Amino acid sequence: MKPLKQLAGQTAVYGMGTIVPRLLNYLLLTPFYTRIFAEGQYGVVTELYAYVAFLLVLLTYGMETSFFRYAQSEKNKDSVFSTAISSLLVTSSVFIFLALIFSGEIASLIRYPHHPEYIIYFAIIVGVDAFTSIPFARLRQQNRAFRFAWIKIINVFTNVFFNFFFLLFLPWFLKDNPDSILSSIYNENIGIGYAFISNLIASIVTLILLIPDIFKVSFSFDHRLLKKMLSYGFPLLLVGLFGMINEVSDKVLFKFLISVPDNIPDRENYILSQLGVYGANYRLAVLMTLFIQMFRYAAEPFFFSHAREENAKQLYASVMKYFIIFCLLIFLTVTLFLDIFKYFIGPDFRAGLGIVPIILLANLLLGIFFNLSVWYKLTDMTKYGAVIAFVGAIITVVLNVLLVPKYGYTGAAWAHLACYFSMVVLSFIGGRRFYRINYDFLNIFLYFFFAFGLYFLSEKISFAEGTLKYIVHFSYIVLFIVIAFLLERRKYHTEFH
Repeated sequence: MKPLKQLAGQTAVYGMGTIVPRLLNYLLLTPFYTRIFAEGQYGVVTELYAYVAFLLVLLTYGMETSFFRYAQSEKNKDSVFSTAISSLLVTSSVFIFLALIFSGEIASLIRYPHHPEYIIYFAIIVGVDAFTSIPFARLRQQNRAFRFAWIKIINVFTNVFFNFFFLLFLPWFLKDNPDSILSSIYNENIGIGYAFISNLIASIVTLILLIPDIFKVSFSFDHRLLKKMLSYGFPLLLVGLFGMINEVSDKVLFKFLISVPDNIPDRENYILSQLGVYGANYRLAVLMTLFIQMFRYAAEPFFFSHAREENAKQLYASVMKYFIIFCLLIFLTVTLFLDIFKYFIGPDFRAGLGIVPIILLANLLLGIFFNLSVWYKLTDMTKYGAVIAFVGAIITVVLNVLLVPKYGYTGAAWAHLACYFSMVVLSFIGGRRFYRINYDFLNIFLYFFFAFGLYFLSEKISFAEGTLKYIVHFSYIVLFIVIAFLLERRKYHTEFH
């Protein structure tokens, strides 16, 4: 099987474990949350999950990529797995223990003094998810994509089921049956806390499903190997932490930066409402995010496994080009049919639709950066990745401080775009020096020019919502696909046949 065809197949299968469950999560929970929660309540969800993303990177400390790196080079792959998972077991357990002890203080620090239970829920979620990251990585490394996929799907179905059970079914059922035994497991004062409890249950179910994979290996702990893995992974931890600053700092800093008009009586609710609108519209870029994530799951082991081949650089260049084509197709699909996608969020949240194209483009640049990052991962120069991510983090924070007070969540969206653009430029410069890959710049720039030309044409020539508008916009997408096919037809046959 040709390498690009193999990567495409693996990406599709990992899509079952990433895009399908997360799309279900999005299609079911986002419309649900934005209709049963007020903007301020959804703002709480947006903020707390931003902390989760940051903490997951901290608690995995680059161990996933280290696992791929040393599972490829070490003879005893079981020792690599058991060493990595033992390390994460210790750190995750310590984290949960400390969070339980200081839950009240942490809740007060992030301005939720009356809800220390939120800290407890999320501490267990983050600890369990960090620990299970290595069993999932091992499934990827062994190309057991189908088992990876169905466990991920069960996780989401569990989360969705309990969200509807606690937040929809029980309130409806107990309204007419207050003496039911189910009343013992429901307290209406918990409110949005049930969204977090549902996630907690899903994480525990996932851990249980992975137990056979964890104990299938004969455990041996190698201190020498752990030292090497930590040394390799530490710069990646910094990359991840700075990357999460780029990704979630706007949601964490938002309520400390946004300006509140003088005529707003409830300042806290206004701030959380604006954050809720931002978070909901940010999620309309989910198709781009999901494609990039499923690509990353397949691409990381793919990059390492083909690194020693003679045509590796040519292969990576082809991967970049096809990746960009698919991302631009997603960009056009969402932006040209935003009038349809907007119905996935509640009417009260649609004031922020203008940021969706900005977030889509920012995520596209993030995906390009991931492709470019192959140079410092394959050359063990991960410290440069940390430096690039650090620069991006500085740009993110500075621009949020400058833009959010004046422009609100629109300023936060532009800060994202500027951050990832700078990271792409810096990573490209580093790659040209240390691991030069000759990308097909002519066609890549042509695709960008053509896609954005179609987007701006759709903005310039506007139609009222209706059949004609959708036909015209669909024709734009078909035209992009046809042009890409014609340009790549000869190379397509070369790569895939």
